[in-house]
Amino acid sequence: MLTFGGIGFLLACVFGTFIVTGGAIGPLMKSMPFEFLTIGGAAIGTFVAGNSMHDLKHTMGGFKKILKGSVYHKAQYVDLLCLLYFLVRLSSTKGAMALENHIEKPEDSPIFQHFPDILANERATLMICDYLRMVGMNADDPHQIEDIMARELKKTLLEELHGAHALQVMADGLPALGIVAAVLGVIKTMAHISQPPSVLGEMIGDALTGTFLGVLLAYGVVAPCSVRMRSVVEEDAKYSEVIRAVLVAHLHGNAPQVSVETGRKMVPNQYMPSFQELEEAEQALQIAL
Repeated sequence: MLTFGGIGFLLACVFGTFIVTGGAIGPLMKSMPFEFLTIGGAAIGTFVAGNSMHDLKHTMGGFKKILKGSVYHKAQYVDLLCLLYFLVRLSSTKGAMALENHIEKPEDSPIFQHFPDILANERATLMICDYLRMVGMNADDPHQIEDIMARELKKTLLEELHGAHALQVMADGLPALGIVAAVLGVIKTMAHISQPPSVLGEMIGDALTGTFLGVLLAYGVVAPCSVRMRSVVEEDAKYSEVIRAVLVAHLHGNAPQVSVETGRKMVPNQYMPSFQELEEAEQALQIAL
């Protein structure tokens, strides 16, 4: 929501200054709908032409990220670290096979049931269960698991960033599309070269509106949305990095507390719980292992 508030402030400053300094807003408002249709329609057309249906839906869904920001905050990271603590502790004390019932049917697991938000997060649940399942299959080389997880997380991040990349490409093209609209306006003006200066001046003003709109939409609207979407995606990716850090530390033979502490250090600083907060959260949960 902050992004759209900033865009609203930007538009108020641009148009407000124009009006206060004596600019005639009437002619601008008169020509803007047609120029906007030309530039916006061309931008949407190029966007559709350059992306698959899946990418289009994914990018549209990304606007929720712009509105709401990251879905992971301090409470979500505390829950994740507590869940991982109980899982790696169970594995350390009773062996990897003791996890089988929990990772094969997490919805029936007394550990996962204490964390309904994580259980509802299909991607996170699958990631935890898949890699713990690999450990149970004797794929316990920490370097191999770490490499596989790193490649998967990189692949997922690149896919999630496609929407932001597509918006940035649109932003890069909007100034050029604004020039196209302006050139069309100049061609139209030249066709009426015999008209009096007052008429030609209005037509040239209409043409320049295209350039104005193209630049404004590119750097004032679409580019900020792209940057915001990218930052939220990268912030959300830290959630999976915490899972990777804990599981890899566990495979290296560290104690459960040390493994979870390794994951805690991967939490973004603004959401990172203190050591005492995490310890208190772990002790507050009564889970029979």
